[in-house]
Amino acid sequence: MKNVLILISLLIGSFASVGQSPAPHTTYTQKNSPKLVVKPAISKKILHEVASGKAYLIDVRTPEEYAEKHLKYAQNINIRSEKFASEINTLSKKKKIYLYCRSGNRSGKAADTLQTFGYRLGINIGGLDSLVTNGLPLDR
Repeated sequence: MKNVLILISLLIGSFASVGQSPAPHTTYTQKNSPKLVVKPAISKKILHEVASGKAYLIDVRTPEEYAEKHLKYAQNINIRSEKFASEINTLSKKKKIYLYCRSGNRSGKAADTLQTFGYRLGINIGGLDSLVTNGLPLDR
């Protein structure tokens, strides 16, 4: 009987939330994966690695955000897409994967997610505007 009451209260609670506005944006706290604070000297190193094929530069924002502006050499793999895992799994686990988004939250989540997929070289490099300010060029 107690289990039935718990089940009924859960069902009522789930129906009560239907039609409500989505939860406000929450900040993701990166757990275990590397995070790199990018400064101009590091920007040059990242750009060289990506341009020479030694690393990937992945924009984890939506395709619409990517279309507005993105970094030179960046590939778009949307962390919110159902295809995120399959697209990430096309990347080599032997190369660094530099991840960025708008603010660093989604790229932090992506870096942690890559670790669960067996990638050890996924690095959150933060937000787009900060990266551009510190020397990474936009794709024109």
